[in-house]
Amino acid sequence: MRPSMTMLRCLLIGLACMGTDVVFADDDQLAFAVVSEIPKDKAKVPAKVAIDGAISDMKLLASETILNNLIWKKLEVCHAMKLEGQRTGDGFRVNSVRAIDASLLPMALQGFAGDCLLKKALEVAPLVD
Repeated sequence: MRPSMTMLRCLLIGLACMGTDVVFADDDQLAFAVVSEIPKDKAKVPAKVAIDGAISDMKLLASETILNNLIWKKLEVCHAMKLEGQRTGDGFRVNSVRAIDASLLPMALQGFAGDCLLKKALEVAPLVD
């Protein structure tokens, strides 16, 4: 067998394996969230979550890998996030998280995020003096 044929076979096998990974990744849903209350338990964070245009109050359920994520450790009320995970009966199980600017949220969540930031600013501003 020629070396080029061996490389071609390896490439095809690699592409086939990548295709199966993509199939497993399709189970994850894309969601956007804004933390709605001060998180008391980092494993279950209350948030307004948008999935496929529908907004609901949910708990964001973090796995061990997410709990160790720096973004998750610094979560505060009004933080906006882009999430991937699965919807469960208890909430939304988070597999990956990215902190985003509130302007990158879906329009339905931008109003909530803006109100949340204004409320937070009004509560904190008197304490600055």
